[in-house]
Amino acid sequence: MREIKAIDIMNREAVTVTPETTVEELGRLFIEKDISGVPVIAGDGSLYGVVTTNDLIHLETSFHIPTVIRIFDAFIPMESELHFKHEIAKMAASTVKDICTRDITTVTEEASIHEIADIMAEKKIHHLPVLKGGQLVGTIGEKDIIKAISKMRWKDVKNA
Repeated sequence: MREIKAIDIMNREAVTVTPETTVEELGRLFIEKDISGVPVIAGDGSLYGVVTTNDLIHLETSFHIPTVIRIFDAFIPMESELHFKHEIAKMAASTVKDICTRDITTVTEEASIHEIADIMAEKKIHHLPVLKGGQLVGTIGEKDIIKAISKMRWKDVKNA
């Protein structure tokens, strides 16, 4: 039996947004399509990032003042200034580019279901863009993995 690959389980008609999509439009899209994450595509067609419902939820989290240590007359921040600025920008976000994840993990069409499951589990990723030649050709979500695994298990039980 041939090993299941990304090309076999990916959603080829992935819903996408642009960096300029507003967070309001994004929220409506998530509700209307009953999805929890989408790839963000730049104007040139390249993959810009990924945005999820968690990114939207993060907009409503409380603002945490960074912890500092005072030694003599100096205040030493326990978090980097860059992290602090990033958190402020996310809370004031109005477009997808302000909240999406730019450090993206992707797979190719040839990635095995086992590789995909390992990546999702180890990196706690719920949505994986599938690329071919640097271009988005599909997406794989947790539900896609679960469907494929249950079909594999059902065939094993049926053939036993």
